[in-house]
Amino acid sequence: MASKEGRTKDVRILIVDDEAVQRELLKGFLEKLGFEVLEAEDGEQAIAIFREEPIDLVLLDQKMPGISGEETLERLKAINPLVRSIMITAYGSIGTAVNVMKLGADDFLEKPVDLEVLEKKILRIEQDIEMDQDLEEVEKRMKEEEDRPLPINIIAESRPMKQVLSLVQRVSVTPWTVLIHGETGTGKELIARLIHLLSERKDRPFVELNCATIPENLFESELFGHEKGAFTGATSRRIGLFETAKGGSIFLDEIGELPLSLQPKLLRALQEKKITRVGSSEEIEIDVRVIAATNRDLKTMVEEERFREDLYFRLNVFEITIPPLRARKEDIPKLIEYFTDKYALRPVKFSKEAMDILIKYPYPGNVRELEHIVQRTITLARGSVIRPKDLPPEVRAGERVASQGGPLKERLEAVEREMILAALERCDWVQTRAAEELGISERVLRYKIEKLGLKRLKG
Repeated sequence: MASKEGRTKDVRILIVDDEAVQRELLKGFLEKLGFEVLEAEDGEQAIAIFREEPIDLVLLDQKMPGISGEETLERLKAINPLVRSIMITAYGSIGTAVNVMKLGADDFLEKPVDLEVLEKKILRIEQDIEMDQDLEEVEKRMKEEEDRPLPINIIAESRPMKQVLSLVQRVSVTPWTVLIHGETGTGKELIARLIHLLSERKDRPFVELNCATIPENLFESELFGHEKGAFTGATSRRIGLFETAKGGSIFLDEIGELPLSLQPKLLRALQEKKITRVGSSEEIEIDVRVIAATNRDLKTMVEEERFREDLYFRLNVFEITIPPLRARKEDIPKLIEYFTDKYALRPVKFSKEAMDILIKYPYPGNVRELEHIVQRTITLARGSVIRPKDLPPEVRAGERVASQGGPLKERLEAVEREMILAALERCDWVQTRAAEELGISERVLRYKIEKLGLKRLKG
């Protein structure tokens, strides 16, 4: 567990137990871990302390003279429903666990208390407490900045996305390099931009580079710039993106696509905070925050020697994982509302049945796919109410696949197949157009066509 100095918030713990030896054992252990600890010898004393002191977590014995642990917890919850608690019991069983959880306890422990297990349980609860505190700060700060125009709109009705915003809030005030993980279409660029806008660098440039779209022979020039005559076609000096982003942030999207031969050059720039333009020997100091993103498993790439381990650790100072849309379905109605307002040229709404299909659809292409679905649907629909028949065929097919059950991977592949085939047919199998509509690169589309064995029907 982290020391007190390593915590962003202080967590105060109240121990409630009629056995003095047990209280002293737990108190000594928790204070060594850096927690501030208070004691109570029975439920009545615990309630009195709880009324007067801010308490984050309560460890309480289930069986005590006077009022029991269950009744004590019930009365503490009446004072503050948000308090976290662990019930300590001599009667550990599934039935005990169920009863304790029904009362609102977060967890339970059997006697004699295993201190290592206790530490793990408290760590998990501590992380939740810090997350809840940060969520309050995020919401407060967002409310304070409601009138401030931002070029982004991040919808976070679901807890997974609120947790992402909490992490963004905590890391934005640091100078750390951030690595953002997420499937294609989850909104990695929006999160990167939000980190920049919430940082002290917000008034300086935010520069983006998609590593998957730059030819390898131009990559170094793109990042670091070049001098006139450095290579054929270099008719003038060019300032690279690191210099362009001076004082601001540079967002390296799809960092997993960075050629292995160029990774040492990026590593040097991150380590030494200096770059050299192609065709020059002059070193230029840089003041840039690096935010990288990928939909690849960089750890596996490191193991397979396709990504440098030292660069991975240099980039992964702070990690944020954006959940796929299928894991944050609470956000879908608000996202549909937002995209409808964005693209509708006339009043239009989705019927309950159509909305139900859209919520159940697994979205292999995530938020970007949802945006394209809404845009296409409201453009082609003739009436003011969108009904199931107005939805794209791959979405209706996705509903059928979802209802059939089976392993999630197979169901997603079936939906992906339907979606890609439909896009290819609409675009007359012009892969450039289909890739653009699907929100993926043409290279990725070619890979998917080969992987899924897709072929154009003759005639």
